[in-house]
Amino acid sequence: MAEILDAVTADDVPLRFTAFDGSATGPEDAPYGLDLKSPRGASYLATAPGDLGMARAYVAGDLDLTGVHPGDPYELLDAMGNLHFRMPPPKTAAAIARSLGVELLKPPPPPPQEALPRWRRVAEGLRHSKTRDAEAIHHHYDVSNTFYEYVLGPSMTYTCACYPHDGATLEEAQENKYRLVFDKLRLKEGDRLLDIGCGWGGMVRYAARRGVHVVGATLSAEQASWAQEAIRREGLQDLAEVRHSDYRDIHETGFDAISSIGLTEHIGVRNYPAYFAFIKNHLRTGGMLLNHCITRPDNKRTSTGAFIDRYVFPDGELTGSGTIIAAAQDAGLEVRHEENLREHYARTLAGWCANLVDNWDACVDEVGEATARVWGLYMAGSRVGFERNIVQLHQVLAVKLDDRGQSDLPLRPWWNA
Repeated sequence: MAEILDAVTADDVPLRFTAFDGSATGPEDAPYGLDLKSPRGASYLATAPGDLGMARAYVAGDLDLTGVHPGDPYELLDAMGNLHFRMPPPKTAAAIARSLGVELLKPPPPPPQEALPRWRRVAEGLRHSKTRDAEAIHHHYDVSNTFYEYVLGPSMTYTCACYPHDGATLEEAQENKYRLVFDKLRLKEGDRLLDIGCGWGGMVRYAARRGVHVVGATLSAEQASWAQEAIRREGLQDLAEVRHSDYRDIHETGFDAISSIGLTEHIGVRNYPAYFAFIKNHLRTGGMLLNHCITRPDNKRTSTGAFIDRYVFPDGELTGSGTIIAAAQDAGLEVRHEENLREHYARTLAGWCANLVDNWDACVDEVGEATARVWGLYMAGSRVGFERNIVQLHQVLAVKLDDRGQSDLPLRPWWNA
């Protein structure tokens, strides 16, 4: 097995690799390593090359990561980011196939945590239909509210924080993010806010505490239930409401502002025109939009990758901030400001991983080790992605102008960045 790894890697392996057949490669004193524990793990790697095969073997327990905690394997994944794979020459590839044997080239069943491939999800409806979107959100967000409490911390906020200074805690940064969104939208007591894709209601409750009337919508039943209870607990029922609903089923209009924090990743690029048209139609003249979402550093339309699509965000799709801005403009909204919070998301993910490590045993008791492994792998890998500019996080601020093209906005930014 070690010889096969050497044959398909273009560089010296920066990790220690050991396998069930007794073979090994890489520096003996490497601080991090991979331990392939079984023939089934080899089959996962051989039949689904790339991140999906490695994820299957790891989630199933057939591949262990050494030198790191499963709740935060960041250091190992960062080291693996410098590892480049190559196609071996035809003769070498044939020799590898013969050495593996027929049995190892038969795909084992994937772990139960894996979603169906995209082509088989048609049973849940056409991509980004209301039914299929609901199923995708259920797969990711209805894991366990208790699990999310352990990982996200008291804010129960599963979107990029905004760190006001180097020493800020995760909770301070999440509160600051809501403050930033609130201020950019120029919200004040008595205004009406629609928060689409509201999660556990963090923005809903932040705005309601300041006298704003808020409607939040989420496709996750678990999120809606938790948010509704939090609203009751804080005595905000007269101002705040969270609905278990597709945002497309919100019929009220004339909102002073709309916030969309972490939703656009789920709706599909081809649906951007309808999405921004919905937003414009639900704003009053002079009303404002704050769109906060993960993006690519270019404007190509791409999926989120096989591992994330099967284990984390089924049907997720990313593109660049330019595509988002163009779609908002084409819908008739005027974009007034945008900024990239990429480094902030890397710090946010580090904070979530630290929470997962601190609460590892409780998280495993709640959702099982395989699911806990998925989350550690996903969050640490995403941190690497944000640090290396593979993904970004953009906030786009836009306004609905009147018929004369007037916005009635201040000449310069009115918020504290």
